[in-house]
Amino acid sequence: MLLLGVPLYYYTFLLSKEPITFERMEQIDILIDWLRFQPLVQATARTVIVLLIAWLSFYAARTVLLRWIARLIRKTRTRFDDVLMEHGVLRRVALLAPIVVLYYGAGWLPGPEAYALQVVNATLTVVVLLVVGAAINAAQEVIAGYDARAEVPVKSYTQIAKIIIYVVGTLIATAVLTGKSPWVLLSGVGALMAVVILVFRDTILSLVASFTIASNRMVRVGDWIEAPDFGADGDVVDVALHTVKVQNWDKTITSIPTHKLVEVSFKNWRGMQESGGRRIKRALHLDMNTARFCDEEMLDRFEAIELIRDYVRERRQVVDSDNAERKVNVSELVNGRRLTNVGTFRAYVVAYLRSHPRIHQDMTFLVRHRAPTPQGLPLEIYVFTTTTVWGEYEGIQSDIFDHLLAAVPRFGLKVFQEPTGAELGQALSA
Repeated sequence: MLLLGVPLYYYTFLLSKEPITFERMEQIDILIDWLRFQPLVQATARTVIVLLIAWLSFYAARTVLLRWIARLIRKTRTRFDDVLMEHGVLRRVALLAPIVVLYYGAGWLPGPEAYALQVVNATLTVVVLLVVGAAINAAQEVIAGYDARAEVPVKSYTQIAKIIIYVVGTLIATAVLTGKSPWVLLSGVGALMAVVILVFRDTILSLVASFTIASNRMVRVGDWIEAPDFGADGDVVDVALHTVKVQNWDKTITSIPTHKLVEVSFKNWRGMQESGGRRIKRALHLDMNTARFCDEEMLDRFEAIELIRDYVRERRQVVDSDNAERKVNVSELVNGRRLTNVGTFRAYVVAYLRSHPRIHQDMTFLVRHRAPTPQGLPLEIYVFTTTTVWGEYEGIQSDIFDHLLAAVPRFGLKVFQEPTGAELGQALSA
């Protein structure tokens, strides 16, 4: 502002009607001499002017980008430009305007012009890194929006790309600021590699693990995984460079380090979900004291059950023919071939499941006895439902065992269970 003092002083003389006397001319010469020998004042004035113009350019660029162009973006139907604005790309682009002003006004800034240009160029590199980083974040959101369950972990790759860009950009900015070649700086980094590896150990491990997970398609968003070592059991909601977030069934969030998923074992239920069927593997424990051969009365009663009517008739004919051919004494049930209530009940379970509309008939289908235990004879059902939806699956499984538990007594069998306190009390009192 002091640079404007001289012309303003002359202007006041011109407006005044008083003649310019020798004394006033001497005052003007003194002021000129004072300004001439005040480089700090001149440098400060030039710096203030450059900074003021830079601020005005930033304000103008921000007004154009964030107001006028933003209005046009909101009117378009495309999603990408909206995401760019949401992630602050336009706001960071506005920072380029004052940097351009500072670049061309570097000669007016204090210090040697070469040093000022180095600082401005380094700042320009940092701003470009910020713009590129925001653009990568926007691209990640757009790509993830097309397919949230994509097999490729987009977020991990974008984070890796940002790390590489930031490292390269920081190296370039440092080289510009110091006036040295980037290769010279890289040669010095080798001595600090041990420290770098120690500090960024988890990042390096996560980087390698991300490539392993992506190439082998081990985990992706939407998968149901179980990782007992971390207490995780639920859906994967985020796969990032450093962590994999799992929303457990109780709605809590478990964060697992990405590299740990490569080191420890975990179960991924994706195969079950893609197959279209979910396994039922459960056993009924039958009281072995109730197992017996079927007499004619029992067989007649079993023939009244529609699901196994044809089975019982066919098996009775086969057994009777075989016993008659071998002339077996059928007065004793243990002689010859006989049907048992356990075997007939197993045939009933098979027939019931075969007729069930929600049981997958093309997948593994087993109804088998397991080795007897102190808890009875396990009759295991190993089948698959036609749905993988958790609620529907549990409903189907419950309906099946509700029916079978109620059907067990119809075959002269009992389901084993540990005696209760009341039962023990009755036994002791008797």
